[in-house]
Amino acid sequence: MKKNIFVYCEITEDGHIADVSLELCSKGYKLAKELKVKLEAIVIGANLNHIAAELAPFGVDTIYLADDNRLFPYLNLPHSSIVSKLISEYEADIVLFGATSIGRDLAPRVASALRCGLTADCTSLEIGDHYIKKTDTTYKNLLYQIRPAFGGNIVATIINPDMHPQMATVREGVMKKETVRPKKNMAVVAIEVDKYVSETDFVVSIIHRQIEAPKVNIKGAQIIVAGGYGVGSKENFGLLYQLADALSGEVGASRAAVDAGFSSHERQIGQTGVTVRPKLYIACGISGAVQHRAGMDQSAQIISINTDPNAPISHIADYNIVGTVEEVLPKMIKYFYQNSK
Repeated sequence: MKKNIFVYCEITEDGHIADVSLELCSKGYKLAKELKVKLEAIVIGANLNHIAAELAPFGVDTIYLADDNRLFPYLNLPHSSIVSKLISEYEADIVLFGATSIGRDLAPRVASALRCGLTADCTSLEIGDHYIKKTDTTYKNLLYQIRPAFGGNIVATIINPDMHPQMATVREGVMKKETVRPKKNMAVVAIEVDKYVSETDFVVSIIHRQIEAPKVNIKGAQIIVAGGYGVGSKENFGLLYQLADALSGEVGASRAAVDAGFSSHERQIGQTGVTVRPKLYIACGISGAVQHRAGMDQSAQIISINTDPNAPISHIADYNIVGTVEEVLPKMIKYFYQNSK
């Protein structure tokens, strides 16, 4: 068995590798180096001549490229046929997908076809051993698939010692996208699509597509002013928008604030929202429940504004300001404008 690591690389609407897939390649490179195996990527779509150059800086050893006009936009049946057959043919031991709408649709079908396990929405991946006392057996070099469980109240480590490949979907933004020295001997294997896909896999055809550009780019923001239930009202969220505008940042929200109607779901940060890594994260009226911290605790610098000095958010914040948003934010906004002139 080769026991290599495979990453399914998702193609965006503009024909490039999705950020989450590059994040997984970065993590996959580290895991492959630790296991002393190869990192291999599966790319499926159309007009993919530029893909090798995009993946080269991320430590990929081999790209399996299925380039066919019938394969873009994404369709579940042909994509799952190609991915599952490649995994079986090349005996992958670990397979990673982004926890996107496509990844969450594709990965379960592939896992079902291969009769293996799948852990969804992982926030961390590690390599480790596991000893089972009952059988006196030690399983070496397993993939530790780590994710919040029971509503985020615990962090579970899931392993799959018996059925391989070990498969996981990983949330966007939780892995760092890091480049390495491009591999000069990276191989590109062209996939003969008709060998892997039957005519019946194309039984579904897309008649019409309507694509709307995202209105908010929380994930890419370098400065985020986020509000929780403690902000008090939708009107008070206006202060967050003023501060974010002054700092050229974006406004985020906790789940409690979204559930209360203070903000829209597209701005939700946390376990059930997006994961962010801004340079500055200003948490306003956010208690800091583990579900929220899971989506922002990798921020470079965190400022907490809260009436409770002992709120959980204070334990991870670099600076804590005790007070209400009505007291603190107008002063911050005024100070910034005065000192930016």
